[in-house]
Amino acid sequence: MRPIVIGALVAALGCAEAARADIYAYTDQAGITHFSNVPNDDRYQLLLASPADDLAGTATAHRSAHSAAEWLAKSAQYDALIDRAARADTVQAALVRAVIVVESGFNPKAVSKKGAVGLMQLQPATAQRYGVKHRFDTDQNVRAGVHYLHDLLARYDSNIELALAAYNAGEDAVERYGRRIPPFPETRNYVPSVMAVYQKLLAFGAMKHSS
Repeated sequence: MRPIVIGALVAALGCAEAARADIYAYTDQAGITHFSNVPNDDRYQLLLASPADDLAGTATAHRSAHSAAEWLAKSAQYDALIDRAARADTVQAALVRAVIVVESGFNPKAVSKKGAVGLMQLQPATAQRYGVKHRFDTDQNVRAGVHYLHDLLARYDSNIELALAAYNAGEDAVERYGRRIPPFPETRNYVPSVMAVYQKLLAFGAMKHSS
């Protein structure tokens, strides 16, 4: 999929419609993708339907609520970094973005109760494994997180759901439950949450190519 380039965000974040958080997108002739929660141009197509509601009650519930417009806007500054890391480790950029949406909502200072930090919520052991010296450094954080995703996908024969389960619960947990998604409530919510965002981003990428 060609990397999504975040263009002008024409949504008025404070308007009443923003509460619903539906996000529409279209790509202009210059190849710039525009996002809005107010589709005032017939070129807009629905990208994400109320993701703030879709993800309610999932592993993201303990974090501050972010509307779709907010996380899409925040993601713009990390586009180049995500795309470089994804290409370097042959991981789809859409998957990386989906993981970041659910892990941190594109908050580079996010810290979990278990001590995971940054955009991709690196644990100390994972950071050490991939030679990360400063876990809050966005470049190191994303590159290590993507490398870890690559290794998990290789370990689980490109099974994205198992790789995501291991990213969330650890490889030992996935192995302990017979290479299946562990029966932990957080993991059982985490995997479909990431997959939902990932599939929507893929579908939007397909629409761009067919238009």
